[in-house]
Amino acid sequence: MGNASVEELFEPAPEFRSAANLGPAVYEEAARDRLGFWAEQAGRLDWAEPFTEVLDWSNAPFARWFVGGRLNAAYNCVDRHVVAGRGDRVALRFVGEPGDERTLTYRELQDEVCKAANALTALGVGTGDPVAIYLPMIPEAVVAMLACARIGAPHTVVFGGFSADALRSRINDFGAKLVITADGGYRRGAASALKPAVDDALTSCPDVAHVLVVLRTGQDVAWSRGRDVWWHEAVAAASPEHEAPALDSEHPLFVMYTSGTTGKPKGILHTTGGYLTQAAYTFWGVFDHKPDDVYWCTADVGWITGHSYVVYGPLAAGATQVLYEGTPDTPHRGRWWEIIQRHRVSIFYTAPTAIRTCMKWGAEIPAGFDLSSLRVLGTVGESINPEAYRWYRRTIGGDRTPVVDTWWQTETGGHMITPLPGVAAAKPGAAMTPVPGVSADVVDDAGKPVAPGESGYLVLTEPWPAMARTIWKDPDRFVETYWSRWEGYYFAGDGARRDADGDIWLLGRVDDVMNVSGHRLSTTEIESALVAHPAVAEAAVVGASDETTGQAVVAYVILREGADVGGDLTEELRGHVAKEIGPIAKPRRVLLVPELPKTRSGKIMRRLLRDVAENREIGDASTLADASVMDLIRDGMTAAPAED
Repeated sequence: MGNASVEELFEPAPEFRSAANLGPAVYEEAARDRLGFWAEQAGRLDWAEPFTEVLDWSNAPFARWFVGGRLNAAYNCVDRHVVAGRGDRVALRFVGEPGDERTLTYRELQDEVCKAANALTALGVGTGDPVAIYLPMIPEAVVAMLACARIGAPHTVVFGGFSADALRSRINDFGAKLVITADGGYRRGAASALKPAVDDALTSCPDVAHVLVVLRTGQDVAWSRGRDVWWHEAVAAASPEHEAPALDSEHPLFVMYTSGTTGKPKGILHTTGGYLTQAAYTFWGVFDHKPDDVYWCTADVGWITGHSYVVYGPLAAGATQVLYEGTPDTPHRGRWWEIIQRHRVSIFYTAPTAIRTCMKWGAEIPAGFDLSSLRVLGTVGESINPEAYRWYRRTIGGDRTPVVDTWWQTETGGHMITPLPGVAAAKPGAAMTPVPGVSADVVDDAGKPVAPGESGYLVLTEPWPAMARTIWKDPDRFVETYWSRWEGYYFAGDGARRDADGDIWLLGRVDDVMNVSGHRLSTTEIESALVAHPAVAEAAVVGASDETTGQAVVAYVILREGADVGGDLTEELRGHVAKEIGPIAKPRRVLLVPELPKTRSGKIMRRLLRDVAENREIGDASTLADASVMDLIRDGMTAAPAED
């Protein structure tokens, strides 16, 4: 990635700049008194008791933000807007994939959240009791999260595309007492079952006492008397009156599981006050949110983006937003643009993967819809390549909208590096500069800042409010994973470079975690799934560059002696991974090979396998125990290419 040329700089329009929520002065203000700045942002929330200290970093890297303060996340996202006289403002405009629509005002959302909180309490869930949520993108997903937050029951939301095994491991690690699910949801024009995966998972989840089931599709479901409860019956029977308790600023809000290099998913813990402060501030500032905007983020609540920029950030800011259940190509490839036209969406936030897919479908599809309501576009999940950036700005934004390319992670909780839409002369493909109040740098192997034009490692050099507090039940792993490379620095796991202007460009992962369509997947987790198949002796997985998904999963497999290679074994292995982990982890290609490239210590050289997968010249193979292995791989592999 090089410096952007002059013609590639996109300055904000003068009228946008003059009315923007954040101007250039905010950077200096935040730098002058960083903690004072964050204390000011905490003033965006309603506190039942004020905090006495902005940051306690005495037990680094375990932070405490807004120490002594007490608040309630659900009250801040719902009730206070009703109290302020904004109860009739629309909070959620739900669009179901079959075409059904529902609108919830803040007052109606308050009633639903209070009733759900009372229903959870009646089922024995109290403050501190973990709850697992496994739902489609329906209003009940938002209500369930807020109801948990209201009573102080930490939640973990598991993406509805994950398998029973993935769900089971997360439920057990979290210690969930109750699971909230649905009979199913709609995806690609058909009802897709969810409850059977829960029933399968719960065959070995001893802590779960109840399953609360939302009626969405009307599919037949198995029913466990005494355990399973219909959401609509439990919530209808509950009172809409519920007083939100004031909880400590550091009370656990949720745990989000993300892939780790050891294969076992990591439970990233986020707490209440600091997380909500940064989510609310960045939503308002980075998207330049105004009271009359209609906002739409296409992320699922099963990912961190759905937490910070569908539920907690937008609702804390009192936004009106679209919530869509389905996919961009059902019932037709113009579905997203049709929704933007119908609901006059003004702020749109999606993933580069989706943008590249829409590019592939052709500009004539969005050209058939009126997208003139759009005024800010955002991207999330991975760096956006310059070509997709220009297409997005030109084709979707009419060449007038700023594009905010946001870099952040599950672990950071909120936006960390992004252009501000009313300030930046944005460069296609560049993450640009840290959010005011955030401190980041690009360093070399010794932890020293690199010179302009040089590449290195992206680090965060000061604590920030929405930072992960620990890995659930594993503080040692938290320190080792994120804080051990350089003293006092959080290492994000991403490579980066600074250009001549000092702007940051992301270069992708430097470890063995892949980024597929913005979802982080562990090579080890997929390798473990492959080796669990009776025909497989050994497997190595790499992420190969893919113009649509960012990275695609490519698997190299050594078969067991005497394994039956009849039928289409590679297709069977792809399906096996989808069943074990979820469709998102399904390898694009499975290559059957006679051997894997290993060092003398037995470490698999994935770098060389990536070279093969991307049809490049093989890099330095001098550390291999047997250099001829690479020739064997090239000569002896059989492949099953796939496009789905």
